[in-house]
Amino acid sequence: MPHRPPQIPRRSRLLLVLAAASTVLLAGCTSAGGERGSSPSASPSAAPALTRPAAPEGELPAELQTRLQSAVEGVMAEYDVPGAAAGVWIPGKGSWTTAIGVADVAGNVPVTTDMSWPIRSVTKSYTVSLILRLADEGRLSLDDTIDQYVDGITDGDRITLLELANMSSGNADYVGEAFLDDFQKDPGKVYTLDELNAFVVGQPAQFEPGTDYLYTNANTNLLGAVIEKVTGQPYADALRERILDPLGQTGTRYVTDVDDWTGPHPTGYVQADGTLQPQQENPSILGPAGSLFSTLDDGRVWADTLGSGALLKPETQELREVGHEIPRPPYDLYAVGIGETNGWWGHNGEGVGFTAATFYDPETGASIVVYMNESNIPGVHPADAAFRALAAVLTDAATS
Repeated sequence: MPHRPPQIPRRSRLLLVLAAASTVLLAGCTSAGGERGSSPSASPSAAPALTRPAAPEGELPAELQTRLQSAVEGVMAEYDVPGAAAGVWIPGKGSWTTAIGVADVAGNVPVTTDMSWPIRSVTKSYTVSLILRLADEGRLSLDDTIDQYVDGITDGDRITLLELANMSSGNADYVGEAFLDDFQKDPGKVYTLDELNAFVVGQPAQFEPGTDYLYTNANTNLLGAVIEKVTGQPYADALRERILDPLGQTGTRYVTDVDDWTGPHPTGYVQADGTLQPQQENPSILGPAGSLFSTLDDGRVWADTLGSGALLKPETQELREVGHEIPRPPYDLYAVGIGETNGWWGHNGEGVGFTAATFYDPETGASIVVYMNESNIPGVHPADAAFRALAAVLTDAATS
């Protein structure tokens, strides 16, 4: 039987949908941010050059492909997910990609492997990676405080960029009553980054910087403002120039106006009142925390580049993998704009009808990417569940 979540009042459902990428992560430990001065010293040298990694040649064995296909289909059936695109790439062994189900339920439009998908909080891994590359170039220090770049943030003279990146800043999120009231007046409004960050200014801190963990979009959006201040460019231009273009990510774009989401793409859905309800897309509400759109093959490239450490100096990659246990989202550890699950490193995304999972296994060099067009199933992240199922198939195949 498909999983049918309980009915949720409309306003509460809206809050859940908007805040999915800002899920509260409370880890019961102290000294979350580490000691000041613990980050690598910035030196004025270039970050590693970026090139687009090639996909492994050939296809994975047919029997393995069948098991991988069944794993994704099983998750979709369990949670009544209408459509998915997924891929597994293993160096020296081959590739497998699949498109399952429908991108649009009403029109019965099938999913294809070349569609453009919202990747939601996977965007955070791009934004934090850009911050870390700027640190590697000596353009900023991870021990800089946010008040050096953005005015009016509570405890801004004590919150470091590293604490924003690893979700230990304690600052307020913007997804609160004031934002929801403003959004409901005009759900199609295209928000600027400055407007999103304005909902954080002057708000009370949720805890002392560096003493706990709370996963919020605001942490990453403030880092987006830092990127703009340091580079003198809009966030989208800085990201394109320093990461997207060097990696050949022609299918990955920062989109704030939904009218710019062109080409074949799926519709996002949320279960409500026992049926799949299409969601109105407004990517501007997520900013540098969640407004990137990407394709399956660009997801492969990002999984490989992010997880392998190719973006950063070795000591910076080592720093970014210093993680902590969290209850949600579903990682074993969350670190610095990256998460770890069963030895795989990457990032998940969820909200407003979509989920995404993008992961890399350092031991084998394998990558897994899953995109799905349903979100906000209580207690379940469909794309992450599919990623775990695919990873389990690979582990079983390697040991059998």
